[in-house]
Amino acid sequence: MTSLPLTPDYDAWPIEADLEAVSFTPRLVTVRWSDGRESRYHGVWLRENAADDTTVNPATRERILDLSTLPAWPEIAGAEIDDAGALCVDFALEDRRLRFHPGWLRAHDYDNAEDPEAPLVPVTTWEGGPGEGPDSLDAAGLLDTEPGSEDEEAILAPALTSVLGKGLVRLRGLPTEPDSLEAIARRIGPVRPTNFGLLFDVKAKPDPDSNAYTAIALPPHVDLPTREYQPGLQMLHCLENSVEGGEAVMLDGFAVAEALRERDPEAFTTLTRVRWCYANTARTTDYVWFTPMIRLDERGELLEVRIADFLRGPLQAPFEEVEPAYEALMTLQRMLHEPEFAIRFTYAPGDLVIFDNRRLLHARDAFEGASGHRWLQGCYMERDEIRSRYRMVLRSRRQRRVAAGA
Repeated sequence: MTSLPLTPDYDAWPIEADLEAVSFTPRLVTVRWSDGRESRYHGVWLRENAADDTTVNPATRERILDLSTLPAWPEIAGAEIDDAGALCVDFALEDRRLRFHPGWLRAHDYDNAEDPEAPLVPVTTWEGGPGEGPDSLDAAGLLDTEPGSEDEEAILAPALTSVLGKGLVRLRGLPTEPDSLEAIARRIGPVRPTNFGLLFDVKAKPDPDSNAYTAIALPPHVDLPTREYQPGLQMLHCLENSVEGGEAVMLDGFAVAEALRERDPEAFTTLTRVRWCYANTARTTDYVWFTPMIRLDERGELLEVRIADFLRGPLQAPFEEVEPAYEALMTLQRMLHEPEFAIRFTYAPGDLVIFDNRRLLHARDAFEGASGHRWLQGCYMERDEIRSRYRMVLRSRRQRRVAAGA
């Protein structure tokens, strides 16, 4: 019996339903599945997404086909289902038969897709209040697991789900050796260096270059809004904490923004339109960027918030926008003081908090530096890394399903 064809990627695609019937026109293939679904695929789409070595490099699975070099539009001369259950399509002018894996075709059925750009995990906004805290998971032994193993996945998968869905997770029971954060972070993906280094120490120190390196309270904020592309994720790893005070505070910036949209639509619209100046003009660096405080994507969904009062430079908006901008800002600032939006917790040594730095606002209470030691290490990475790692978890699960059914 003929085996199923390769797919144009490194993934595994379980066969959820079998191909039962196929028909075609010169530019379209229509298939019927065993569960009754009907799917249509354009010939040009099939030609570009084939898995043969004229379309993709077999060593990298990256496309090498340039559609414009074909002799003409890739019209279909025939289509059938072979004895392995694959779709076979004959392309006329090339005199070429290409085979398509049914599991891959079904997973990429754009004719029936509800929302191909839907988040990997549904985004859930949240409010806080007394007694509320972050999702907390036992991560002891994470560094003892084999990278890519099921044991590692068992710890990481729920953590990734919480960050993608709620923007925040707390891992507990991790090592407290200095610089162990880098090894932990790399279980997700590459770390993003900044002017503060690959890892940075959050503790009071003389001659600080950031308010974070003092004992004073910090208001709710995101980090590095002064960058064109601010880091998407932040990790804070507690190595020591024996001070009085210094309680951590976190708010879901998306929940606050949605509440603002409901309570004061005009203020919300103003903050999505006016471009604020964000500036970090330190002794040795000078980062400045202009952008709205609340950004939406092309579909009107929340993409990011940039809230950091101590990192805003002078507003340089059009004259008639200045007072409305400040009115909207002060409405938002008052909301940030409402206790129902915040969760509060105390870091314990071995705790690691991972949060979406373009969504979550973090803050802290002042602490008494002479009462003990408070030492967090932090690092940044991109949202892309956590999405990639989560997709790899899903891929591993699919591969196990395919292997179990083989």
